[in-house]
Amino acid sequence: MNLRGTQTPTVSVIIPVYNGGVKFRQCLESLTAATPEPDEIFVVADGESDNSWRTAEEFHINVIKLPTQGGPARARNVGARRAQGDVLFFVDADVTVPPDVIQQIKALFNDQPELAAMIGSYDDEPSETNFLSQYKNLLHHYVHQTGNPDAFTFWGACGAIRREKFLELNGFDEGYRNPSIEDIELGYRLKKKGWRILLLKTLKVKHLKHWGIGSLLKADFFYRAVPWADLILKQGSFIDDLNLKMSSRISVTTVYLLLFFLLMAVWHRWALIPAGFSGGLLLILNRDLYRFFNHKRGLGFVAKTIVWHWLYFFYSGLAFSIRYVKHHFTLKLHK
Repeated sequence: MNLRGTQTPTVSVIIPVYNGGVKFRQCLESLTAATPEPDEIFVVADGESDNSWRTAEEFHINVIKLPTQGGPARARNVGARRAQGDVLFFVDADVTVPPDVIQQIKALFNDQPELAAMIGSYDDEPSETNFLSQYKNLLHHYVHQTGNPDAFTFWGACGAIRREKFLELNGFDEGYRNPSIEDIELGYRLKKKGWRILLLKTLKVKHLKHWGIGSLLKADFFYRAVPWADLILKQGSFIDDLNLKMSSRISVTTVYLLLFFLLMAVWHRWALIPAGFSGGLLLILNRDLYRFFNHKRGLGFVAKTIVWHWLYFFYSGLAFSIRYVKHHFTLKLHK
């Protein structure tokens, strides 16, 4: 069925899934309950072993089964090549959407014909109740809700793009074999073309993911910080928005100053004074975020988030430093 050519943009939903479990079912329930429903939905089973594709078939959804796992970038591309909608709406398998999600997307692309893509935001009520899940998902919500509506990045968890634009760019970079920054990289290419990406803050989806210490550190460092550092160095510049705001970059430097002065204080007590100033500066730089956490979960929650937030600055800076050295060493070797 050819869904293109009608006056109102048609929307094809594409969901990559690898062992989605109960959360994947919740995702499909929310999508099929949307009003209006998507014009078509494709689930791409990425070499999974828990028969998530059978869950999709229960909802009478188009299923594409890949024999081996190749990562969400490849799975999304496979689904996009089969889709016929004017707009491709990418959703992660551990996300639930609001009932008016398709209505919002259709209205947006209908009213703004020059718009190439849009992204949404996580909501401020994460489903998992443990601290790290609350912290990580609320942080993501805050970053998007305070971001520039004229976005510089795409987002695979809740992002829509005109089909012809997506195909012109050959989709996601399949070199990313794990859930990584393949969506951010696509956003950089969209902006390089001069195309507009809108951060639609009213479109909020719920993230169902459970974050633990190991999963959070592994994802943040190896699948986001390291490859994002490579992408920034390749582009040759920072963009003052979202996770790359100037306040965040200053915070990274300040965390290292704090650690330096605390280490010096072992031998020189006077170093506690600049250490105190460094800690105070970190609180000032991130005061709006901590006020948000306090409003949502109270002071006890804020105290724990500060530890994890400053740790985030530490390993983000470490990742960038490692990749910076590697990048410039490689450049010298090729001269």
